[in-house]
Amino acid sequence: MKKYIWKCLLLSMVITLGACESFFNVETDNVLDHDDYISQESEMYAGYIGIMTKVQAIGDKAIYLTDTRGELLEPTKNAKSELYSLYNYETDLTGNSYADPAAYYDVIIACNDYLLRIYEYKEKNKTSVNIDHYQALVSCTLRVKAWVYLTLGKVYGEAVWFDDPMREKKDLSQFPLKNLDEIVTSCKELLVNGFDGVNGRLSISWKEWLDPETETSESIYRYWDSMTPEYFALYAELCLWSGEYQKTVDLILSAMNARFAATVNDATPWMRNDKIGGVYGTIWNLLNPAPQETVSAILYDYTQNQTNSLLKHFGSEYPNEYLLAPSTVGRTRFSDTSFNPLGGAAADRREGVTFAKDAAGNYVIQKFRPISKPARANAYQDDVHIYIYRAGELYCMLAEALNNLGRTAEASALINAGINGSFPNGGVSWAGFTDAWTTAWRVGEKNRTYADKGVRGIFGLANRKFTDDQQANDMQILDEMMLEFPCEGKIYPAMVRMAKRYNNYNIIADRVCPKYTNPEDIRAKILAGGYFLHWNLK
Repeated sequence: MKKYIWKCLLLSMVITLGACESFFNVETDNVLDHDDYISQESEMYAGYIGIMTKVQAIGDKAIYLTDTRGELLEPTKNAKSELYSLYNYETDLTGNSYADPAAYYDVIIACNDYLLRIYEYKEKNKTSVNIDHYQALVSCTLRVKAWVYLTLGKVYGEAVWFDDPMREKKDLSQFPLKNLDEIVTSCKELLVNGFDGVNGRLSISWKEWLDPETETSESIYRYWDSMTPEYFALYAELCLWSGEYQKTVDLILSAMNARFAATVNDATPWMRNDKIGGVYGTIWNLLNPAPQETVSAILYDYTQNQTNSLLKHFGSEYPNEYLLAPSTVGRTRFSDTSFNPLGGAAADRREGVTFAKDAAGNYVIQKFRPISKPARANAYQDDVHIYIYRAGELYCMLAEALNNLGRTAEASALINAGINGSFPNGGVSWAGFTDAWTTAWRVGEKNRTYADKGVRGIFGLANRKFTDDQQANDMQILDEMMLEFPCEGKIYPAMVRMAKRYNNYNIIADRVCPKYTNPEDIRAKILAGGYFLHWNLK
């Protein structure tokens, strides 16, 4: 990609929905028929599913682009030179298939074209179109587009912004090249101003639309809604990047408080309590996303030709290729009590969840396929789900925002022992956290025993020390993220965000460089601006 968006001009959308049971089993290599793209209402839904097939294609991309340059991963002897180029912070990535952003722009082009086509269909069929469904599909498409642009900004530091469909090669110079700050602003404007009078807040319910008579627990569509990024989480992250911390807090707390209040048992979605602590290792290993942890997740089914390549990169069982492995420095941080205060715990359970030795004695990232007890029968089943947002991330985003608002005790509680046990008599010190976080929650049929214990509390780990030093507290949160989110594409962008906040890019280098044999060379590249991945867009 230099003067033109080369790979994105195959505008591929599914034309018909087909059997609902096939879910995303669609052909994505067909050029759009621009004269008659949407001709009946079922094709509104099919078009959106076509977008989601493209989201599946980019689901694992950010993991390779950020974690490879982050604090834990290193290429193995099996790795291609392209991975070594990323690992070594090389600036000339011409022809590097990993670094090429074309697949991200492919999603954006699909979103733009879909919005136009669904609008044209609605205008031609005003009396018959289901306006609620139309508005929900538009809203979801806006969120997908904003999330992809934010991802581009976090990885590359810039992106070409365009809202028009592309049906021919166009010189990129006619579109604005926006930096990360400008991308964040534009994403928020997109979600607020919307399209055709529809903003980015509306939800979609595939189960209600396609399978209303079946119990939710029995419906094959019950996980579909998670594929679209949740508005509150996406907008909260955007606000975190732009320094609007109160908005971040308001959005996340409102959603969490409502979810907690609606829960009738101890398996509380999004709450860090003993229930999630007991099944932590299955968050990535279940055949479906873990309900307690899922905010938004990309789903795959290899039997329908829907795959990512996480197992290929991390697994050593044939036919997986074992391309990326945990570094010695990255592994030892889990047990280094100066980095991870264990307190009375013998170990941090996340260590064994994240990596282990295989039969050949090699350390392997195993969180997506545990060596001892994998959920998937075969090593080639690259259909593990990828979390766009999960509950642990809500805790860390909320703690970061609260810390920057001066609410140190609350930020500490979220990262450490939890709201339920952090204050005198198990009470809540701030009205922002409702009683639904605590064991005091008893209303009607609701009877909760297991209440919030925080990110570290569920593992019985000692507290991280929070003080009146805002930056030091942010570093505590960042270091905790290094243990909570390895190989999920979430840690390195957080490093960038905090480095930008304090204009100190040693925040990245101090955590990344120790895994290298040439740490000072890598530090020099980072401090010279190489923390973003460079790709020549024009």
